[in-house]
Amino acid sequence: MKNKILISISIFLIAIISFYGLLVGVYEVSPYEFLDSSKDDLLGQKTIENNQFVNQADVGSLIKIDNKSDIDEKRNFLTNAFWNVGSSTFKHIPAGYIPVPEVESDISDSRYSDFQNLKRIDRLTVEMKYGINSISYLFIPEESNERLIFYHQGHDGDFILGKDTIQFFLDRNFTVLASTMPLVGMNNQPVVEMDGLGKIKLISHDQLRLLEVNNFNPMRIFLDPIRINLNFIEMEYDFNRYSMVGLSGGGWTTVVYSAIDERISDSFSVAGSMPFYLRVDERDIGDYEQTNIDLYQNVNYLELYVLSAYGDGRKHVQIFNKNDPCCFSGNGYETYEFVIKEKILQLGNGDFQVFVDDTHNEHKISDTTLEYIVKNIG
Repeated sequence: MKNKILISISIFLIAIISFYGLLVGVYEVSPYEFLDSSKDDLLGQKTIENNQFVNQADVGSLIKIDNKSDIDEKRNFLTNAFWNVGSSTFKHIPAGYIPVPEVESDISDSRYSDFQNLKRIDRLTVEMKYGINSISYLFIPEESNERLIFYHQGHDGDFILGKDTIQFFLDRNFTVLASTMPLVGMNNQPVVEMDGLGKIKLISHDQLRLLEVNNFNPMRIFLDPIRINLNFIEMEYDFNRYSMVGLSGGGWTTVVYSAIDERISDSFSVAGSMPFYLRVDERDIGDYEQTNIDLYQNVNYLELYVLSAYGDGRKHVQIFNKNDPCCFSGNGYETYEFVIKEKILQLGNGDFQVFVDDTHNEHKISDTTLEYIVKNIG
């Protein structure tokens, strides 16, 4: 009899506790606020512990670059991986292969009809393997300071999203070549036929891994438009400095391309990447190009930052939106910022900086960031 009473009391207590737990969790009655703040405190403490662990693990040991020879070796790996050529020849047009963009001069696009200090817009279209293309606009100002900025939009869409950024630089007499990532914006989404798979419409970067056949590295699709357009612009114009500014996926592109091509003197990556050990939030994991193991096992993100910053008169700046709702927010950069600064100092050539924008809570290039960029272009 006693056992039956105890069982009944236990079931009753469990029911009461469960019901109250439901009230706390769903309807946020007391002590929800205390528990929720405790959770935040614990998560915050966990982040601090992770950062402390990383500091103790010596981030510097991940950077296998100690001299100019190591720089050359890393760049050689990148150019061979993407284009099957050495770093000393990659920027030049190989014999028998003349990649140039299709150029339409002085086009009309009503979306930019209100631009100031705009002489004309040229459309540059780069055709690549599998019928994938990249459409860029060359915004030529009425008055030029003889400097060109490559502006690169991210995954969200067309570079019309960066209209204010483009106008900002035009106002200051920069020529701007605006691009966006493969398969988005005005860029096409071709149908390709794959052996054993049939016809596939390319709509996602993650699908590009399916093209890793016949010694073709799909990663070059992200970089070819910049390389081909830059080679063309060098032949047709006489700019005295090239800079690159990219947001999100365009920030990633900025890091990788400026790591390879020393012609990019100043590079500014906004909310573009962080080392793998800091990617503890699923928002920061990244897609195909951000996580390609064949690339990053040989040249990791820390080394890409060094390569982007290294060189005579060169500078690489990582810009983070402190409260970015998309990705790469927070203060994880503190675990490696000074390590890379010291590495650049050791190498004796170049400049690496981090700028944190706490003036907004968006995934964007703010006015504050734009003013910082224009003041820091060499």
